[in-house]
Parts: sequence; C-alpha cells; structure tokens
Amino acid sequence: MLTNILSAEAETHSPIKAVFFDLDGTLVSFQTHAVPLSAERALARLQEQGIKVLAATGRSIDALAPVRYLNFDGFITYNGGCCVTADGHVLRRHTLDSGDVQRLLDYAVHQPLNYVLMYENSVAVNRTTPEMEAMYTRLNLPVPPVVERAKTELTQVLQANVFLGPEAEHAFMEQVMPNSVATRWTPLFADVNPQGISKKVGVDVFCEHFGLDVSETMSFGDGGNDVTMLQYTGLSVAMGNAAPHVQDSADYVTAETDHDGIAQALTHFGLL
Repeated sequence: MLTNILSAEAETHSPIKAVFFDLDGTLVSFQTHAVPLSAERALARLQEQGIKVLAATGRSIDALAPVRYLNFDGFITYNGGCCVTADGHVLRRHTLDSGDVQRLLDYAVHQPLNYVLMYENSVAVNRTTPEMEAMYTRLNLPVPPVVERAKTELTQVLQANVFLGPEAEHAFMEQVMPNSVATRWTPLFADVNPQGISKKVGVDVFCEHFGLDVSETMSFGDGGNDVTMLQYTGLSVAMGNAAPHVQDSADYVTAETDHDGIAQALTHFGLL
C-alpha cells in the first residue's frame, strides 16, 4: 500500500489513456446513492483530455441506468462476465457452468440459502427476505422478482449472488459450485462468476478494443471483487473505506467517496 507516492514518481508511469471505476462504494456513495459532484466533474475532465472512462462493476446491465448519464466509454459488468461498449455492443460474454447453477438450486431446496441469478436482460431471486431487501435498498435498486426453481433457465446465468457468510464460502464453493469463483465486497453475500473471470479480464477486453497497453490504464475500487483489477492496471487507487487487504492491493489509498476521494487521487497523479 503506497499512500504517499511523490509526484515525481507518478510522472514516470506511462501516460494514462483509460481509467476503470468500480461503482458501488467507489464512484457511487453508499450514503447518498449518488455520484459526488466532484467525481462527476473529474470524469468529465478526463474525457475532455481524451482519456477513456469505463465502469467496472458487479452490477447487471439493467442496473446501470442510474449512472449512464456519466457517458462512460464502456462497461465491465458482472465482474467481467459481460463487457459492453457505450452503444450496447457486447465484446465478451461468459456464463456460469450450468451444472454449478443446477447444484445451487438443488442445495437451496434443503438449506435456508438465498440467491440471486443475473442474466443479460433480467435478474431473479429464489425468495425475498429482509436481508435481501436491505441489500437492494443499499444499492438503491428494486428487489428482483421471485422465479420458481422449475422455471429457472440454467445455461444463461452470467453471475450469482449467494447469501452466505465468509466462513462458509470455501466449503460451499468446493461442494456446490466447483467450476466457479467467489469474491465479495460485503459479508452478506458472495459474487459468483465463471472460473477465471474477473474485472482483470474486463480490463484486457477493453485494452484490446481500444488498442491500449495495460500500463496505460488506471483503476479505482473498494471491494474484494476489485482486487484483481487493482493489482493489474498500470496505476491503482483504493478508496478510504476499502478493507485493509483491498488497500494493500493498490498503489495509492485516497479518501472515501463522500470526501472527494476520486478527485483527490486523480489530482495526486496529475490527471486533473
């Protein structure tokens, strides 16, 4: 973790041509459910300089509406499971192993497990609970509809959210979803994606799309699902509200979202 990088050091990096921003807890405040004005202005200033601005999120495509006004140049969604251009063209798409999805559904029949299944154009849950409602309230999103197990489509799931604690995650993944990988940004649930898929993969997709080298990229994040991205991009920034292991993955730790952390870090690295 480097919290006091000198400006002279920052100048030795390759010129930054693309910046990837996690959304919830990084660009979007958990307190206000909004993007701080200082961050809005910072993103606009980046684009005025010809720097690509991209979202990198665990959200589904249909949950991007609240931030589309920022005119992102592209979206890494489902933690890298689906990469989409600004005009909606899908560059890369990866679905969960259908056997893993079937075992998840079977497991939840006998265990009190809640889950969310995320498709390209819809999201569904197996039941609505207070903790699930609290999570969607925190994200300022509507609670998805309940879909019966018998009517669940198995082959097109891009991501699952599985509501279990960190202490149960390893055993669950080995037993139920061995062909998938779990990351988390909250103790409430784990994001589950296809094995090998992460925001790092999404960075590669957009580097190829825009003809960039990864050394010309920068990223911001605050959760465990951001770690692969933070460790990979040319420069990386963890928010002040990030957990210690996330902060340790970044080059620089900035202030929290509501304390103008985005603008502070971009100023520190000479991009504003």
